[in-house]
Amino acid sequence: MNLNSFLAFRYRLSPEYPPPIQSQDCLAAAIYFLKNAKDYGVDPHCIVVAGDSSGATGTAALCQELVGIPDIPRVRAQVLIYPFLQALDFSLPSYQQNQSVPILFKKRAISLGFRYFKVKTDDVEQIMKNAHAPEALRVKYKKWVSADLIPDEFKVRGYKPEVPAPFSEELYRVSKPALETWFSPLLAEDEIIRQLPETFLLTCEYDVLRDDGLLYKKRLEDNGVAVTWHHLKDGFHGIAYAIDLGVIEFQGTRIAMQNIIDFLLGLSK
Repeated sequence: MNLNSFLAFRYRLSPEYPPPIQSQDCLAAAIYFLKNAKDYGVDPHCIVVAGDSSGATGTAALCQELVGIPDIPRVRAQVLIYPFLQALDFSLPSYQQNQSVPILFKKRAISLGFRYFKVKTDDVEQIMKNAHAPEALRVKYKKWVSADLIPDEFKVRGYKPEVPAPFSEELYRVSKPALETWFSPLLAEDEIIRQLPETFLLTCEYDVLRDDGLLYKKRLEDNGVAVTWHHLKDGFHGIAYAIDLGVIEFQGTRIAMQNIIDFLLGLSK
């Protein structure tokens, strides 16, 4: 596999262009490139889609969309670096344990994500307590999104089940788009998940999004998708940004990046 080619998509930005236009732009660009990769000197069967944080959300959602498009080459693999994958349950163990861990505080994570939907700042506190999620949806998706599915080893730093705040019909109304799979890929049906490409997944212990990654890992593996998982026990959200920054580079940064490189190189074997 030639690792010398890199393509980044440009897409129209919110709020001038409301979501999911951004996802639609990326899908259109991906389809075009997959169909015409040879014109750019790229083997269409050796294309990897990658992203970190919200970019990993987009990566996961894009790969799900692509499995339903006929007559295009299949993506070879996806690389998900500490992804945000669901907006249904913000009381998972990692959201409790790491709510005050920089750089992605729990409130900041939810505020940034829900800015797409013009949620008022005052309402974020209630969303943090799952007031936006109707009980019927929580029950429906409990098989995929639940603290019960998180291995006990990730609860040793303390976890207590929380009672959701009283349900708000208004918060659900404005938040409903966040529960669609372009924003919450973890909620996709098994029929889609089982068709996804081989996956590299990076999670960090001190990251509110850790459990999103753990739950997606389980879903992928349960559906027969090969997963290479690397967990940084001393890692935090955004640690990969510190690569080649000298004294502020963390030990885990280079370890994580080397694991990604090894995964990519291994795809050609």
